[in-house]
Amino acid sequence: MTIRFLTLFALLLLALFTAELTSPVQAHLVRPWTDGLAAASGRVAAMFDSGVTSSGAVILDRASGFGVEIVAGCNGVEAMLVPVAAILAFRAPWRIRLAGLSAGFVAIQGLNLVRVVSLFYLGRWNFAVFEFAHLYLWQALIMLDVVVVWLLWLRWVNRAPAAEDGGNIPG
Repeated sequence: MTIRFLTLFALLLLALFTAELTSPVQAHLVRPWTDGLAAASGRVAAMFDSGVTSSGAVILDRASGFGVEIVAGCNGVEAMLVPVAAILAFRAPWRIRLAGLSAGFVAIQGLNLVRVVSLFYLGRWNFAVFEFAHLYLWQALIMLDVVVVWLLWLRWVNRAPAAEDGGNIPG
C-alpha cells in the first residue's frame, strides 16, 4: 500500500504541477485566484489602514507608495497542490477525501491570507525583515501548515468507521 500511495502521490503531483503551468489554467484559475487573493488581502489591510488599496495582483499603500505584487508561488496555489495529491492518492472514502480537501483549503488559504497581509505590513515597515519573513519564515510556516493539514486528515481517516460511505473505495 505504501508503494501504491507514493507512486500515485508522485504522479498526481507531477500532473497537478504540470497542469498548473499551462496557459489555460493560468488564465482561468491561477491569475483570477491571485487577483482575488490580492483583493481580499487589500480589504483586510484596509480594515486597519484606509490608505490601502489593491489592483490586480498588487496591494498598495497610497500614502507611501509601497506595494507588493503577489506572484506565482505566493498565491497559495502550489501549496494546496501537495495536500490535494496526498489526499487523492490515499485510500479513503470520497466523502472523507472531500472533507479533507475542503478543510485543507480553508486552513492553507486562510493562513496564506494572513501571510500576505503580514508581509505587506512588514515590507512597509522594514524591507530587510520583509525579505527574511518572505523567503524563509513564511515559506516554512506554509509548508508546516500543509504537513499539519495532512497529518490531521490522516488521523481523522484512521478514526473514521471503515463502513462509512461504503468502505474504502480503491483509488
